[in-house]
Amino acid sequence: MRLRLGMVGGGPGAFIGAVHRLVAEMDREFTLVAGAFSSDPAKSAQAGKELGLDPARVYGSWEEMAKQEAALPEGTRIQAVSIVTPNHVHAAPAIEFLNRGFHVICDKPLTTDSKTADAIAAAVKQSG
Repeated sequence: MRLRLGMVGGGPGAFIGAVHRLVAEMDREFTLVAGAFSSDPAKSAQAGKELGLDPARVYGSWEEMAKQEAALPEGTRIQAVSIVTPNHVHAAPAIEFLNRGFHVICDKPLTTDSKTADAIAAAVKQSG
């Protein structure tokens, strides 16, 4: 059974999001079911439509996605999230999704400084 995957970033014009989606599909371990693909809600909706996702699972922000996915029944919500935003935007969504009990896959580099990396490591430890 494939894991339900969400994606933050990787919307229209983003090279690395397409790469992550391709690799996830090739791996045959994940099915993309949700995303906040852009900080622009219209672009996120456009990406979700192009990917054939349920519009109700395409979000205008990663904050909205984290909150709403966490509220879904465990058998429906995402099990992991792939964060493919610009490097300086990795930390906040990674910490939020960890705090809500989701596994996080983060594009490299994890973050841009050791203080922020320590905060992510602390969220990993706390979330178990």
